[in-house]
Amino acid sequence: MVELPLLKEANLPSTPPEGAVRLAAIQMEPRLGKTEHNLAATVEAMDRAAKLGASLVVFPECSLTGYCFSNAAEAREYAVATEGPVPERLAEACAVNGQTVVVGYIERTGTGLANAAAVVSGGGVLEVYRKTHLPHLGVDRWVEAGCGPLRPIAVGDLKLGVLICYDGSFPEASRTLALRGADLIVLPTNWPAEAVVKADWLPNTRAYENVVYYAAVNRIGTERSFEFHGKSRICAPTGDTLVQGPTDAPALMVADVILETARTKKILRRGEDYWVDRIGQRREDLYGV
Repeated sequence: MVELPLLKEANLPSTPPEGAVRLAAIQMEPRLGKTEHNLAATVEAMDRAAKLGASLVVFPECSLTGYCFSNAAEAREYAVATEGPVPERLAEACAVNGQTVVVGYIERTGTGLANAAAVVSGGGVLEVYRKTHLPHLGVDRWVEAGCGPLRPIAVGDLKLGVLICYDGSFPEASRTLALRGADLIVLPTNWPAEAVVKADWLPNTRAYENVVYYAAVNRIGTERSFEFHGKSRICAPTGDTLVQGPTDAPALMVADVILETARTKKILRRGEDYWVDRIGQRREDLYGV
């Protein structure tokens, strides 16, 4: 398997402090239609993340199956059933490592296909989020749009929000998750070169405006005619970048999610002389369209 260079948040302690969840974001190059290879790479990355104390591991969009299929029939051939051997093997790895994983794939549903991200623990699949907003790109041309609900998932004490790629371009989706209590929003993506500008501002903006941790986890490499630019990023509720991946190489990125930081929405700049609350000071009476 490809070695994953380690990138860590500055001054990251050897073990996560009390009240924190250690997050690992895996920037990798999935192989189109090679689910067994991708699954093996996923488990290997989980094992390495576990040695660094990471209890939550997030992978890119469609990291188990690949993304750039040419038609619905081809995509269906490589789609994965949520109740089947692939999620079972992930659950087994989670049980060994004491982890929860967010992994993307083309899902074979009862009515067709979905672009899905499963949240899997040692007990099995906790929840499946299906991409809600669909661009005219890759497999999204052949899948059904998800219908939510947009709600955080309890992963221990952490409230985890999950979106996929283009969903991040719609601020209402992240805001809904934040208003429903998300501490961390993860965005598995397949951002191609044409969307590189998003990596420079979108994760930080969504983190800042919602006062949450935000992790955009992108892939690298070329799939058919599309090049993917990496630049995965984990951001703090301040909007600061905690760690960022390179543009053209795999990486294992690690940062701590401090629950109290994400839940403190009233930000004291200079005590009671200067503070802001970007959640509590919303003017819902003005926002109806």
